[in-house]
Amino acid sequence: MLPIRAEAVSYVAGGAAILSGVSLTITPGAPMLILGPNGAGKSVLLRLLHGLLRPEAGRITPAAAIRGAMVFQRPVLLRRSVLANLRYPMALAGVPRPARVRRAEAALAEVGLSALAGRPARRLSGGEQQRLALARAAALEPEVLFLDEPCASLDPAATRAVEEIIRRIAARGTKIVMTTHDLGQARRLAGEVVFLHRGRVVECAPAEHFFAGPASVEGAAFLQGELLW
Repeated sequence: MLPIRAEAVSYVAGGAAILSGVSLTITPGAPMLILGPNGAGKSVLLRLLHGLLRPEAGRITPAAAIRGAMVFQRPVLLRRSVLANLRYPMALAGVPRPARVRRAEAALAEVGLSALAGRPARRLSGGEQQRLALARAAALEPEVLFLDEPCASLDPAATRAVEEIIRRIAARGTKIVMTTHDLGQARRLAGEVVFLHRGRVVECAPAEHFFAGPASVEGAAFLQGELLW
């Protein structure tokens, strides 16, 4: 159960420090957006929080008790139908068959894919695939949904559709923790902002405070488009 706490977390890859001494707390409430320039460590932090990676130092608690799901920039879909892509993960999670059927139908309806239930998932458009990935994650009824740049390769119309789905999931009480490079999207979705720079948390603040006046020189430069690394 929430909260999730990262305490002095560090991560090294290929001999290079990706994250250094990161501490933050994820609590119930509005979406948390993780921002920062390219190479700041946003995606690595997300994977650590979800448990896909293990820190070199520090700790993340609780380590395994959180019911979480993750959606990536490029959806990882099974070579099966749209409907099967929803039902199979729920079967692995031990969801009873009647509930799998009910949840899958509801999730497809929510993302506007009911008419495509029998289509091979990998034949969907990019926007449809991302909507399917969100439906699949939501059908697991996670306490926390981690989203890694979910709109990075989508056109404006597909981005708007995905953002609306994210809002609806958040409104049901699922905590959204999301990385994005799109400041406009962050302004639209964020309730709180974690700003990373060179592998460290520079700011952690309510979104309105961060966007109105960052407390750090790095944050201000980032909002002005002057901080590339």
